[in-house]
Amino acid sequence: MPTLRLGDDAPDFTAETTEGTVNFHDWKGDSWAVLFSHPKDFTPVCTTELGRVAALKDEWDKRNVKVIGISVDTSESHEGWAQDIKDVTGSELNFPLISDPDKKVADLYDMIQPNASDTMTVRSVFIIGPDNKLKLSLTYPASTGRNFDEILRVIDSLQLTAKYKVATPVDWKDGEDVIITGAVSNEDAEAQFPGYTTVKPYLRTTPQPGK
Repeated sequence: MPTLRLGDDAPDFTAETTEGTVNFHDWKGDSWAVLFSHPKDFTPVCTTELGRVAALKDEWDKRNVKVIGISVDTSESHEGWAQDIKDVTGSELNFPLISDPDKKVADLYDMIQPNASDTMTVRSVFIIGPDNKLKLSLTYPASTGRNFDEILRVIDSLQLTAKYKVATPVDWKDGEDVIITGAVSNEDAEAQFPGYTTVKPYLRTTPQPGK
């Protein structure tokens, strides 16, 4: 199957989860969404990750982001894992965890890593916009825990750059200066971002709009 690329429509699916049957696009609605996969239940790195995602609920909510996890194991297995997640991290699972034993969703999102296993999903993250387009995908090796502060940072950038004709520079964090895109003329830049700074003719910076 073709690889899912940035800007593609995020495939829709219906699946069983720890919160009942979910139709992905209906469940997501006009929110942003983070879909992230796990090789299987009761794995150590993923246990810590799921607790971290649960602890960040307020951060997801204020950005209008819904999060949903996926593992090839069953909902019954997920429920047992949820207790371990609480024991280890102190956070209760507060988002749906998809059961994907037939690998239907994993195949839709090209999550299977044939070089490692024909059943284990890679540890992928997909950020999907309100328009159901894929905005970002990241894939991690099994040995490296994901950085969800980085996922939040990317969402801040995606939401800002969707609203204004700006880009975010290296290591940017919410509240820092941004770059005016090349599509904006100097005349329009002065109107939209008065007092902007010209670092180079192709590099113009301005305080983050909307702040």
